[in-house]
Amino acid sequence: MGKVYDWFEERLEVQAIADDISSKYVPPHVNIFYCFGGIVFTCFLVQVATGFAMTFYYRPSVVDAFASVEYIMTSVNFGWLIRSIHRWSASMMVMMMVLHVFRVYLTGGFKKPRELTWITGVVLAVVTVSFGVTGYSLPWDQVGFWACKIVTGVPAAVPVVGPPLVLILRGGESVGQSTLTRFYSAHTFFTTSCCCSYVNTLFNDKKTRYFRSSLILLKSL
Repeated sequence: MGKVYDWFEERLEVQAIADDISSKYVPPHVNIFYCFGGIVFTCFLVQVATGFAMTFYYRPSVVDAFASVEYIMTSVNFGWLIRSIHRWSASMMVMMMVLHVFRVYLTGGFKKPRELTWITGVVLAVVTVSFGVTGYSLPWDQVGFWACKIVTGVPAAVPVVGPPLVLILRGGESVGQSTLTRFYSAHTFFTTSCCCSYVNTLFNDKKTRYFRSSLILLKSL
């Protein structure tokens, strides 16, 4: 094992990365409540891993979608576990995100000079909810179909821009194959890309040291 570690150390400088993370200063007031952001990030990674695994079997078709999900749950090795983890981590992600927003607000984390971090965090919260809305409809069962129909019909109440927005979301006048294709693309590509871009910005922003501190504290628990 020592030779394997030395091989990776020589090429990736693993120890230098570990030393950099462990040497970060954690303010005395930081506690378990500052870990919510790190937990959200962890849930996101679980979502990406399990979601990627299911794309090998899921078929985004109004005819085959439900059957493919049923196949994942009943025939694929550990498919039921992978999909269940995907659903559980999705619920956990939304719950931790809400708690994280409350924690940031109550501790004044939105104040100067972190206004932009707060604004982008709110945008990311909307993206996270979009994850749930689009993913909820992918099995294309009765619950998913009617949830999709209701959600895409909500913008119709907005004057002027509402009806065109409904057409864009549905891909036509009614909910069908175009709608499912749009939801699948949004769920697997658009929202994921938004989250990855945000996380990349977050880790490269010097003013987000509290987020890094929460990861360090979570690691030490």
